[in-house]
Amino acid sequence: MKKNIIIALLALVALSCTKDLEELNVNKKDFAVTTDASLFTSAQYKLFNQMTETSVNENIFRLIVQNWTETTYTDEANYDLKTRNIDEFHWETLYRDVLKNFKESKSLVSGLPDVQTNKIATIELYEIYTYYVLVTSFGDIPYTEALDIDILNPVFDNQETVFNDLLERLDTNVISKFITDEVGFSASEDIVYNGDIEKWLKFANSLKLQMGMLIADSDPAKAETVVSSAVTAGVFTSADDDMKIAFETAAPYTNPVYAALVLSGRDDYVPTNTIVDMMTTLNDPRRDDYFTLYNGVYKGGISGELNSFSQYSHVSDKIGKDPTLEAPLMTYFEVEFLLAEAIERGFITGTAETNYNNAIAASIKYWGGTDAEVDTYLGQGSVAYISATGNYKQKIGTQKWLALYNRGFESWTEWRRLDFPVLIAPADAETNNDQPPYRFTYPTVELSLNGANLNTASTSIGGDELETKLFFDKL
Repeated sequence: MKKNIIIALLALVALSCTKDLEELNVNKKDFAVTTDASLFTSAQYKLFNQMTETSVNENIFRLIVQNWTETTYTDEANYDLKTRNIDEFHWETLYRDVLKNFKESKSLVSGLPDVQTNKIATIELYEIYTYYVLVTSFGDIPYTEALDIDILNPVFDNQETVFNDLLERLDTNVISKFITDEVGFSASEDIVYNGDIEKWLKFANSLKLQMGMLIADSDPAKAETVVSSAVTAGVFTSADDDMKIAFETAAPYTNPVYAALVLSGRDDYVPTNTIVDMMTTLNDPRRDDYFTLYNGVYKGGISGELNSFSQYSHVSDKIGKDPTLEAPLMTYFEVEFLLAEAIERGFITGTAETNYNNAIAASIKYWGGTDAEVDTYLGQGSVAYISATGNYKQKIGTQKWLALYNRGFESWTEWRRLDFPVLIAPADAETNNDQPPYRFTYPTVELSLNGANLNTASTSIGGDELETKLFFDKL
């Protein structure tokens, strides 16, 4: 009898353990079934995270444009992309974690019984933006054959052909498709605009404006057509239109900058003297929003050289110590700078000075500045549009670079396009000229797995080098 009881108890324990183990294998916070919304939200987060990231293993755009530099280790501030496979991470994240999820989400949406026009247009818009980042990062990229599970070695499409197709998709598949009085993704699924289709339409037109201005030097006639069309249709008109997300207080969903500067427990970055000294010369009111003081002054490190963390200003608490700090992909002040430039180029009518002033004012207020600070800053001869040094490219390019602090990728693209401010590469930089990289090199793994197509692409763009200028970077 006693033996039978023991056996029964052992069986009960075994059954209980099996049940508990099965429950342990289930992530109760995960989606029970993969849905279009879960894939969409995941892809959004991955995109924003990569564009905001500042880990030296994942994103070094702040180092490239000399907003920040390194302390103990200086490889990345000298544009070494290969030791940590930074180019590969950027490539794989955007293709695998972003575009792939958007594609699967769109496939599920297309299979739903009701018409989902706004959902499909929103996903398409994200895809266009992501490919825009890839083509302006690398040049020729897999596009027409990308993400096809049956094609293991996709061809690399010509960079300009890809870009022009993205513009066509933006018009045909997004702007003309949005229906503002119908729903799309719900407020909980859409982490940017909470389902507001009018906001998405404004972003689509603002992206079109940005893409049009990208080719202002390489194809001015087409640029004018694209830009005037976007402006007529309606771009951002205030900071309320900013395309951004807010992160959360707890890891792993904090702002990546907080993760790198606080959660890591490391002291890897200081602002550069390139930006600190310029802002000091201009009496820029955003200095306390961007940097901390060192012995009562703002002091930046030397880009690409060893810099003691304890002897320089640091990234401000506002940027570095707020886990929920929002991350934008496009802001109102960027649009105002683009409009000022478009007026100077004769693409649209208006007064460039007005939009230039609007842009600077919006940037200062974005960081909590006052009207008095705006007036004082713009009242200086070194800042005022009519008297600031240089032509419109220098005036707009310099102020835009200052406004895009902590927005590495956008700052890098605008610097390549406008050529201002003048940035000098560190003495030990990986580039063979005296400037930062003009592009990312192709991932080494791609050479191993898809070498023939990569070599064709390398020849097409003029060489797989950091110094190779992309199709839009003509002057």
